[in-house]
Amino acid sequence: MDTLFYGFVILLFAAVILAVEGFYLWWMGTHGAAARRIARRLQVMSGSLQARSGERISILKQRRYSPQPALDRLLHRAVLAQRIDALLVQAGASWTVSHFIIASFGCLLLVLILSTAWSLPLLLRLALSGASLALPWWLVHRMRRRRLVRIELQLPEAADFIARALRAGHSFTNVLQIVGNELPEPLAGEFRIAREEINYGVPMNEALHGLAARIPLTDLRYLVIAVLIQRDSGGNLAEILGNISGIIRARLKLVAQVRVLSAEGRMSAWILGLLPFCVMGMLAVSSPNYISMLWTDPAGVRLLWYGLGMIVFGVLWLRQTIRIRV
Repeated sequence: MDTLFYGFVILLFAAVILAVEGFYLWWMGTHGAAARRIARRLQVMSGSLQARSGERISILKQRRYSPQPALDRLLHRAVLAQRIDALLVQAGASWTVSHFIIASFGCLLLVLILSTAWSLPLLLRLALSGASLALPWWLVHRMRRRRLVRIELQLPEAADFIARALRAGHSFTNVLQIVGNELPEPLAGEFRIAREEINYGVPMNEALHGLAARIPLTDLRYLVIAVLIQRDSGGNLAEILGNISGIIRARLKLVAQVRVLSAEGRMSAWILGLLPFCVMGMLAVSSPNYISMLWTDPAGVRLLWYGLGMIVFGVLWLRQTIRIRV
């Protein structure tokens, strides 16, 4: 009896030790420092820089369109969701596709409720609904444009930096890491992503093509094409990147001169576009009975629509006139 009891105690002790060790190994494998470091690198590769710490990370290079798995699988089948995700990546936004869609329909619902409460005309209600649905698109496009402008201004310095590092004897892969650590954001983050992809076994050609897809700038494509051609046919890459840096600087200088010369046209477009609305607002405050004829009388409503159409046509015409591609 004593032998059986002691054997049971020993087996129970071994089972407890094994259970504790198993729990420790599981915890270190999922929540330890090494696991967190691998998770951060996977997040950088997948583009989910602000993913939740408890989110399960896949080794597949696929961005999540929604925190909900079922909705994520559904959105991955839609072409429009893929385009929205590409736009969010280029804008550097932390939104997912589902957040963007919810924000769009939230703006639409808010405008519909307000327009119903104020008893606005049907055509004006439809116009406001379309504008509210397009508001998130406009905001993301604005973020994308500003981010691309910042990256474009950083490209000459990045090309010179890469050229100097190559002349110093560094390999191109190490240069990507140095650029990602030394240059300011947002360009440094994109180079870090390319470096992480190469570290995880992605071919350099594919990683550079992904970099060009995330930053749709002609100047960056020139840099990527120069690197790819040099890898296939050889040549002095440092000298080529130095020439590209000079070309980018000359183009940016010409763009600045064009903006100065076209400033008068842009100011005219703003004044001509806002002046009718400012005058209408002043008349609505000073003489409401006089200006109310424009939306109470059928002829006034037609005049409003004609005037709005002419304003939109004039603004678009001026925009095309002063928009000069360099």
